[in-house]
Amino acid sequence: MVIIMKYEATDEQNMIREVVRDFALKELEPIAEEIDRESRHPHETVEKLGPLGIMGMIVPEEYGGSGSDSISYAIAIEEISRVCASTGIIVSVNNSLACYPLLMFGNEEQKKKYLTPLASGEKLGGFSMTEPDHGSDVFTYNTTAVKDGEDWVLNGRKIFCTNGGMADTMIVFAQTDKEARHRGQTAFIITTDTPGYTVGGYEDKLGIRGSKTAEYLLDDVRIPDANRLGDVGMGFRIAMATLDCGRIGVAAQALGIAQGCIDKAVDFSKERKQFGKPICKNQYISFLLAEMETRTQAARHLVYSAAYAKDTKKRFSKDAAMAKLFAAETAMWVATKALQIHGGYGYTKDYAIERYFRDAKITEIYEGTSEVQRMVIAGALGL
Repeated sequence: MVIIMKYEATDEQNMIREVVRDFALKELEPIAEEIDRESRHPHETVEKLGPLGIMGMIVPEEYGGSGSDSISYAIAIEEISRVCASTGIIVSVNNSLACYPLLMFGNEEQKKKYLTPLASGEKLGGFSMTEPDHGSDVFTYNTTAVKDGEDWVLNGRKIFCTNGGMADTMIVFAQTDKEARHRGQTAFIITTDTPGYTVGGYEDKLGIRGSKTAEYLLDDVRIPDANRLGDVGMGFRIAMATLDCGRIGVAAQALGIAQGCIDKAVDFSKERKQFGKPICKNQYISFLLAEMETRTQAARHLVYSAAYAKDTKKRFSKDAAMAKLFAAETAMWVATKALQIHGGYGYTKDYAIERYFRDAKITEIYEGTSEVQRMVIAGALGL
């Protein structure tokens, strides 16, 4: 089924854009360079996003969220990432990878106990799936969960956990039946103060340095069966559904990065003079900026279309994959051209464009590489 949507924003969506844009300019942009340089989680600003309803946008109000539609959510992530991609992914992970699986697969008790504080911004969530030997290959995990009476005991190692070390609650995937491969995977809710669940170290990353990425070690982590998310063996299904939602968040992050690059490049091209006139008067520069704008607008349509599909279709995997693929590769292309427009200045820390350039690359990698997105899209075509 082909989804045809109206692209005229509602009053509520316009209001959300204005509120988040204002917050981003006043609160996020002034510290974006600092948290990147210091590789520091921005506690002071993330805490302010909860009362604004941004940490649980697609969660109903009864569970602490703001009950917004997915396009509003994409708009918020776009506007945040337009000035600070690190904060953008912190918010995206809490919404998409922590709140969403609890909302879709959690029971009433789990929603009240874990979802509500995450959606309200009282607590921060994360998602723990990747392992040293299992990145895109998610059919088997080395992390195991063994039933012991009324408890589960987990052992293993997880890497590349966004919000790692900062999150209060993590959604963790483990193998409960190795012979069943992906049908033997189960999802669990683990609070990060659980004995045996420890941070093994933090990644020193190229970009999004204000977002902490950690390794977790699980050494006889004992949790009650009440912390099992969904049925035993349902983990793979939960993970794939969660990543579909997460890809819309990352696509919106990439879109924001691309738009931020255009903002910076246009301003610089008007200020920078060569041969007696602003470089924007050079036809090549003006045409390049026109191409950057066109590709970014095309990405925006795909991102909003995927968000619309999420709210109106039972399956939106292909839509999310197309949005993430195109928006991520657009962000990287636009960032590269924006840096080129800045010339030597763009290669220095004095200009924000070098941070945008570094931040853009990860959007082609996490929550499914561009190659994985092409696999998803091809699969949807029956190939």
